[in-house]
Amino acid sequence: MAQQNQQVNIAQQNAMARGVVLGSAIERMQNIFSRSVDPANEGTLNISPRNVGLIKGFVVRVEADFTNGASAVALTKLGPANIIKQFVFTDLQNNTRIQTAGWHVHAVNTARGSRPFGLADQLEGSPIDYGNNWNVISAPAAPAAAATGKIVMYYYVPLAYSDSDLRGAIYANVVNATMNLQLAINTSAFVASGDATEAVYVGGPGTLNSVKVDVYQHYLDQLPMQQGGAPVLPVVDLSTIYELKNTTLTALTANQDFPIAYANFRSFLSTTVIYDNGGTLNVGSDINYWALTSANYTNVFKVTPYEVALFTRMRNGVDYPAGLYYFDHRSRPINTIQYGNIELNINASSVATGAKLLVGFEDFAMINVISGAGSLPAGG
Repeated sequence: MAQQNQQVNIAQQNAMARGVVLGSAIERMQNIFSRSVDPANEGTLNISPRNVGLIKGFVVRVEADFTNGASAVALTKLGPANIIKQFVFTDLQNNTRIQTAGWHVHAVNTARGSRPFGLADQLEGSPIDYGNNWNVISAPAAPAAAATGKIVMYYYVPLAYSDSDLRGAIYANVVNATMNLQLAINTSAFVASGDATEAVYVGGPGTLNSVKVDVYQHYLDQLPMQQGGAPVLPVVDLSTIYELKNTTLTALTANQDFPIAYANFRSFLSTTVIYDNGGTLNVGSDINYWALTSANYTNVFKVTPYEVALFTRMRNGVDYPAGLYYFDHRSRPINTIQYGNIELNINASSVATGAKLLVGFEDFAMINVISGAGSLPAGG
């Protein structure tokens, strides 16, 4: 009972501190990086965040000028979301909090806002010119042979869970410690043929001539102070890591369950999976069912791809691109103690040569326990 009361007390103190911070701190968005590069010579950029305030995340703008090759090309299903191949964020304690693909960051951005991130609604028949009037996110749909064009893409790289929930935020007013945000530009943005799932365009060769990257640090400044000069800080929020990670899984077999296992000592908020069936992204026709299964082989859910699409529409109002499946666990996160105690199973009805799963995880982890986390194989 004493331990339970102590935990409640810590949670109450954290909630009070969070409320004080959100009620009085100043929200800021500051440009910390702006640079144009030739991705053929400099495809990876390392950005040092400013050691100021309580950092909530980063807005990343990518503007890429390209020249198409000798053939007309078309946007892939994920299009400009693939212009960044990978984001990596390493915090002040050298923990890798984010290590995931651009498409996953965009998919999570959409789920966080319950609408397609950075895109405007089309209001047909409106007597006032509301709608898609700004090229915030843009890319030519079908550039002709030898044409030039421009891709513009925005991402929000989150450190804190939301504007009102500061779990994962980083207090950056420190010395003798460094953070790093790394961006890897997709130098295979054009794919002539074959599997183009992770490309921007398919149908022919093309060249990214110049890529301009702007990074804005989103943070809370002028934090409230306690007597004695120390800032008011939500210590539980700052002891929590908000992670975005991804992996690739292969060796699927048709009409057999294939497990996607969850790492231990974490609370999973969502799972995003692309079923890349040998370069083809289908609308559910190659999957029998998805099932979330516990250690005693009890199905938490077992649904067809169409129910997954329905739940996604209920959350975001739109469908994700074909082949991409989003599973939301926010109302009841998947809490893991041992690797393999719960799995997301896919049962595919057809498996082409080269089929793979591109899997993105969104979760919370506590800083003081993840270093000792062990694991067991998937299906254990």
